[in-house]
Amino acid sequence: MADRPVVLFLCVHNAGRSLAAKVLLEHRAGGRVEVRSAGSEPVAHLNPAVVAVLAERGLDASREFPKAFTPGDGEEADVVVTMGCGDTCPVLPGKRYLDWAIDDPAGLPVGAVRPIVEEIDRRVQALLSELVSQESAANDWPAG
Repeated sequence: MADRPVVLFLCVHNAGRSLAAKVLLEHRAGGRVEVRSAGSEPVAHLNPAVVAVLAERGLDASREFPKAFTPGDGEEADVVVTMGCGDTCPVLPGKRYLDWAIDDPAGLPVGAVRPIVEEIDRRVQALLSELVSQESAANDWPAG
């Protein structure tokens, strides 16, 4: 792992789940993790309900936009988290993959999106805890 672990969140449209995961992990990591997101078939606009739920939490997604996956995204990632993209998400040899089965917020009202974002946040916190623990353990290892 590099100085900072790199996490790549992938979903189909890169407008809802992966967007929320990216914004939440960036916020919680405070610079300790490099975070990226992309989609296998990105759409033109972010999911407005996801953006609204993030804003309710005081998180600004205004600089985000749906992005297409590029091979460079995957090459630099230490952890790739897929969310509902099935066979449309690329598989890169030698990468650690997590597949989060999370409901798609597309077309849902804000009230139905809140629990989805909450679930993503719970998983983001667990992943961050794990990454920080790994980083601490690596830094504590005696030099040989």
